Amino acid sequence: MNEADYKTDHRGRLVPKSLIKDVDLLRDDLVMSVVKKSAEVSNLIKQFKELVISEIRCFCDQSAEKYGVKFGGEKGNIQLQSFDGKYRVLVAISEYLLFDERLQIAKQLIDECVTEWSVGAREEVAALINHAFQVDKKGQINTDRILGLRRLNIQDSKWKQAMEAIGDSITVCGSKSYIRIYEQNQDGEYRQIPLDVSAV
Repeated sequence: MNEADYKTDHRGRLVPKSLIKDVDLLRDDLVMSVVKKSAEVSNLIKQFKELVISEIRCFCDQSAEKYGVKFGGEKGNIQLQSFDGKYRVLVAISEYLLFDERLQIAKQLIDECVTEWSVGAREEVAALINHAFQVDKKGQINTDRILGLRRLNIQDSKWKQAMEAIGDSITVCGSKSYIRIYEQNQDGEYRQIPLDVSAV
């Protein structure tokens, strides 16, 4: 059997090309061509990102040397601006956070607070708290909503205990670097130069 004479369908079956409509073969060729080109562009973007981050770190090391210190900006954000102020380059570090079982303990404590507070109060209070603990389609908790609870200035002792449990439940499981490049427009506002295909 000559494999070049067959195509594998979505069920993993080998189908003779002679039995496939011309338009289906053309569509397949087009999709595979786009996928191949996108892989090449993706690789170029990855190389560009690595090069830019490397060059910025090298510059920061040189800048720090003048003050006799070693640059320690691995976890922070770095923003550089052109001399004329027209362009900005930002390297942002985003950390991935995981919550362990203590997050559920915090939820129980918060539920007790809400039960005590909501006597005679509106149901929206409980709805707001429950919203913070909702999961998305992938079953993931929204980190920003959970951490937003910790910014509330509530002095209730049980609430404080719950916020402590949330803090203790957090584990940093990784980080990712982002590059954002901005150009100043005629109004003096900075517009991000899109490096995302959907934003071009």
